[in-house]
Order: sequence, then C-alpha cells, then structure tokens
Amino acid sequence: MTPYEYARLLATPFLPALYSRVHRDLRRLCASPGRARSEVPSLLDVGGRGSPYTVGLGARVTVLDVPRESDVQATLKLGLSDDLLARLRSRRSNVDGVVVEDMCTCTLEDASFDGAVSVEVIEHVERDDLFVEQIARVLRPGGFAYFTTPNGDYVKNEPPNYNPDHVRHYLRAELEEVLLRHFDEVQVVYGVKTGIHRYRGLRSFDPRRPIQLAVSMASNVVSQLESRGLDGQSRRTAHLFAVARKAGSP
Repeated sequence: MTPYEYARLLATPFLPALYSRVHRDLRRLCASPGRARSEVPSLLDVGGRGSPYTVGLGARVTVLDVPRESDVQATLKLGLSDDLLARLRSRRSNVDGVVVEDMCTCTLEDASFDGAVSVEVIEHVERDDLFVEQIARVLRPGGFAYFTTPNGDYVKNEPPNYNPDHVRHYLRAELEEVLLRHFDEVQVVYGVKTGIHRYRGLRSFDPRRPIQLAVSMASNVVSQLESRGLDGQSRRTAHLFAVARKAGSP
C-alpha cells in the first residue's frame, strides 16, 4: 500500500461515521463466503472521484465518474478533474483503472465486475432507474451493489440545507422499489445518527487549526459510537444504506 493508504486506514477511527460504516460494510461484502480466499474481487466504484471508501480493500477497483465541467460541480467537489485524476493514480495501489463517463450511458461490458459501490451518488442522478439498471448489467451473477444516499424519511432537501445538485431524497420504500426492479435481493436500512457530533465531525481536517482538528476527530469518535444499532431507526438518522444482489453464485 502507499503512504496515503496507510495514513487513511490509521485515521479511520477519527473519520466521519459514514466513512467508517461504508468501509466496514465493503470489507465484509468483498470477503464473500462464496469466494475463494485467493480470489481478489473486481469492484466498480461509481462516482468515486478520489475513491476514499475503497482504500485498503482487498479488491481490484475501477473508478467511474463524470468529468467536472460546471461551477456547481466544482463548488460541491463533484466529478473528476485533472488534478483528482493525477492524485488518484499516484496515491492508490488497488485502483486498476479510471473510466470517465456517465454510468447511465456507460460502455463497460456486461457481467464484468463482482461488485459495485455508489456512495452518495444516486440522489444526483436524474435517470435513477437507468442508473441502477446499468449497474446491475455490469455485475456478474451473484454480484452485489452497495448504495448510500441521504435518508429522505428524515432529511429533506430544502432550506437551510438545500443542495442544488440533489434531484431527490429517497424514502426507504422508494429506494427499495427502484433497486428491486433490477436486483433479486435488496436490503435497505437507516444509519448514522444526526446531531452536534456528526456536524462537528464533518468540518474540514485542517492541521493549521489544531483545536478544530481535535474537536472534529473527537466528535467523529462519538458519532461512530452513537451510530451503532440504528438500522431500523428512521428519525434522526442521516443516511440510507442498501445492499442489492443478483441471483447466482459469485
């Protein structure tokens, strides 16, 4: 692994609860009981940009994202820029390739990946049904897709927290419905407790502000502890987490 990857893994206990939850879930999914220990799964990271959630995973990762072209994308740090591409290639040891295109019109071959991950992406997609269909298409039989998105049962995309690039916030039943159109097995749960600790932990990790950095790190430790065991709690949870599977054996 690279120095960046080691540093990122060592920092995991102090990073936001979303990161910790996603990384833990992906480690479990990549270690499928139906897969031989010697087999390294192939993973498509859709909308991954810098792909932090797949750091240190025992997988061969392909990152797919749209190019960064608009001011809104730049402000919200969406899409792939030339700088991000250069950093991704220099920092990561398990990234096999980068594909710069829209998942809804992607040219990847059918049944070419064991798994796919899409963290906080689907809420940005106008054609969400086509987006999910394309992800299912490129997965092998027995493959999994992992999604996270804001919890629309509690978090509303409206002032003062309006995000202009979010097309929708899904209710759990709505997300389950769109995934079931293209996958054989779907589980959607809630997670990550809202509140002051989550909010403070999302502040920038700036070493030039040591007090803020210490507060953010401590808040993330508390936030991770507060976020345990909330799979069935719709209120005061920030995200939906979904695992969708195709029929067959990996």
